[in-house]
Amino acid sequence: MLSDGSDTGGPHEEVVPILRVQDAAAAVGWYARLGFRQQWEHRFEPGLPVFTEVARGRVRLYLSEHEGDARPDTLLYLRVGDLDAVAAEFGVRAEETPWGRELCLTDPDGNRLRVGPVVAGD
Repeated sequence: MLSDGSDTGGPHEEVVPILRVQDAAAAVGWYARLGFRQQWEHRFEPGLPVFTEVARGRVRLYLSEHEGDARPDTLLYLRVGDLDAVAAEFGVRAEETPWGRELCLTDPDGNRLRVGPVVAGD
């Protein structure tokens, strides 16, 4: 709710993080290992930076080669249905933390992902 009591939220609102990448094609390939699929790609003309979207179910990320769009070394938290499958794909082990099991990954551009299981009720 806004301070005036109105609610602008709705079932179709969302936040789509933008991650800075050096090579969009390589980043799309890395995120495919997490189950993301490229939805579209845009560049103003050949040779200019790429801006693209990858999605995994309802989760979407924008990947941008444009220098001003995002800072490197961003941290995202991703909840997945099968944490053990992600761990196996990347050859890592999920760790027990006080708040639950999770694992940490770093994409080729230094963006960090903490990955945990879907929480009941979400």
